[in-house]
Amino acid sequence: MTDRRPPIPYRSLETLFLDVGNTLVSMDFGWVRAELAAVGIPCTAGELRRAEAAGRPHFSAALTDGGAGGHEDFFSAYLRIMLTHLDGPMLRSPRDPSEIADLLAPVLGGPGCMQRLWSWVLPGVREALGALREMGLKLLAVSNADGTVEEGLIRLGLRPYFDAVLDSHHVGFEKPDPRIFDRAIEISGATRDRTLHVGDIYAVDVLGARAAGLHALLVDPFDDWSGVDCVRIPDLAALAAGFTAGACGNE
Repeated sequence: MTDRRPPIPYRSLETLFLDVGNTLVSMDFGWVRAELAAVGIPCTAGELRRAEAAGRPHFSAALTDGGAGGHEDFFSAYLRIMLTHLDGPMLRSPRDPSEIADLLAPVLGGPGCMQRLWSWVLPGVREALGALREMGLKLLAVSNADGTVEEGLIRLGLRPYFDAVLDSHHVGFEKPDPRIFDRAIEISGATRDRTLHVGDIYAVDVLGARAAGLHALLVDPFDDWSGVDCVRIPDLAALAAGFTAGACGNE
């Protein structure tokens, strides 16, 4: 699918809204691997990382058609789709991915667990954030979270890069609801046509940002989203490099 929208005007952008999960930080795949081993599914952290990324387009589609269930099933659905893409280890197991996801969801996503789970700062993120700040861009974190995202950014040493942090739990609206972006615009004083949102789920980040009148860009580390109508980048380092060049990513 070709994006017929006007190109992103990198040189005139003033503000970046950045998703947190899978844009700045990712899962502690070592912990997930240990929990899977405990229920009889041995795998590597690398296999899990690849499966998680491969599952994102399918999770996005499930959100669009309602297949991810209600809010309480959101995390279980996310884990189930990730496990479905854990090809070798799951094929060797007689257990169903849904069963395993339901077992792991309260362990990995229970009260107080999300900060531990989302604790791996992705390679190049600190350097990219520093470079983007040096370019004079205003940065805001805009995340669907449980109320602890700012605390997590503080703990990981990323909070100083941001002018503000918006956590859906506190704002009262979750992406793709454009009202969370409206609130970010209000706080930052940003101009919509000079603001770019960067995230990892098309149905949440791209469609939500567009509904709010913002430019949108998708993080796609392994080229799993080849059919979408938006610019894609492998990581935040590519975004920073793209600002220097005046363009980045692919379609």
